[in-house]
Amino acid sequence: MKCSALWTALCVCVYGAVVTCSVKKLSNNTGRFANATLVRLNEFLSAGYKKGVRPVRDWRQSTTVAIDLMVYAILNVDEKNQVLTTYVWYRQQWTDEFLAWDPEEFDEVKQISIPTANIWVPDILINEFVDVGKSPEIPYVYVGNTGLVRNYKPIQVVTACSLNIYNFPYDVQKCSLTFQSWLHTTKDINITLMRTPEEVMNDKSVFMNQGEWELLHVLSTYKDFSVDNDDYYAEMKFHVVIRRRPLFYTVNLLLPSVFLMVMDIVGFYLPPDSGERVSFKITLLLGYSVFLIIVSDTLPATAIGTPLIGVYFVVCMALLVISLTESVLIVRLVHKQDLQSRVPQWVKHLVLEKATVLFCIRNKKVCSVLSQGSDLPLYKENNMNTAVHCNHHSSEGSRDSGRNLGLGLSTRDSGSPVMDGILREITTIRQFLEKKDESREIAKEWLQVGYVLDVLLFRVYLLTVLAYSITLGSLWSVWQNV
Repeated sequence: MKCSALWTALCVCVYGAVVTCSVKKLSNNTGRFANATLVRLNEFLSAGYKKGVRPVRDWRQSTTVAIDLMVYAILNVDEKNQVLTTYVWYRQQWTDEFLAWDPEEFDEVKQISIPTANIWVPDILINEFVDVGKSPEIPYVYVGNTGLVRNYKPIQVVTACSLNIYNFPYDVQKCSLTFQSWLHTTKDINITLMRTPEEVMNDKSVFMNQGEWELLHVLSTYKDFSVDNDDYYAEMKFHVVIRRRPLFYTVNLLLPSVFLMVMDIVGFYLPPDSGERVSFKITLLLGYSVFLIIVSDTLPATAIGTPLIGVYFVVCMALLVISLTESVLIVRLVHKQDLQSRVPQWVKHLVLEKATVLFCIRNKKVCSVLSQGSDLPLYKENNMNTAVHCNHHSSEGSRDSGRNLGLGLSTRDSGSPVMDGILREITTIRQFLEKKDESREIAKEWLQVGYVLDVLLFRVYLLTVLAYSITLGSLWSVWQNV
């Protein structure tokens, strides 16, 4: 009996000493921490806390983590590597049942900041992460007296994104940021929004709106999915929708190309038999080639597609080549050659009769050009000019005088060798003039054909350029306004 009584008294004394030491540790700190409420509260929350265990008293109850996202800036859009770099303000909060206290016992303190490393934190991450960004380290979280933990921090997010550059520079990109617990199922951790989806969608209060990209809205969707039809995982997906500001690319890419195409159209007003037109179009083609070399670094490059503006530049280059080819053919067609054959009858019928009536091409313009010149036309044998005239009165007069002279001489003395020589010379001159007249007529016919074909091809080329420009302009206008 005495031994039992002594043992009981000893246990009571030890328990009293332990309680006394704990009370002194929590409330009777001495030295510089004496009467420090935050120190007492921190020691109270840290006493016996297990940060490796999910902070719930009933293990059947899941921990709900409320998250929020605000886009601060679009740092980079890498079309080649399909990577989006953004800077976001990320917020998440949850209830920790082991971090609650009564404010009356701690001088009405209702919240305290404690190190993040000392408490349990949910393993929520972004699925699209491809690289670690340069985010500042925030070592503290706010804890409320009800156990509400608020973890707010900025994050530089480097994520994979499927970028569609076909509409460049009027493109709209939609990239997703998917937040989910990598390990825990919905039985342990569930995810919800801190605000309503409408508030998240229209919130641009912190966005830096002075860069190349404009934030349209941020859509949010929640879903739970299963990998093996047994365990379900919760995820919250934010769709960041951004639009490129196209003014820079319009001024530096589209307008120079449009100006060069306009100058190519103006070049058709040079005379069709003029070699200057070919030189002018060759200069335009070389200038456009240099322009494409300069802008090649500005266009986004991907292995899966080409932007429409790249196709536009290629088509413009092809149109310039076609225009140059047409000019070369017309110059070759109307250029005088001694052995040039007459225009076939079917060409005259189709081009000079049917085409002029069908396309309202006035053939008198050619005659007015051809009728200018001296009485005896001179042909300059070069590749730059061909003189064609319609007036043949001088040559006809020469032939008539030659005939009269020959008849007169023959009646006087037809048997004289001198007169026979003179007649042969006059006959040779007459044949030469007739040959020149025939060449002149052939050149005039080919020049008429060349003029009609030039006008016809110019109209076809102009309609093609206008249709192509209107189509692209309409598409880009629709993409810009959607």
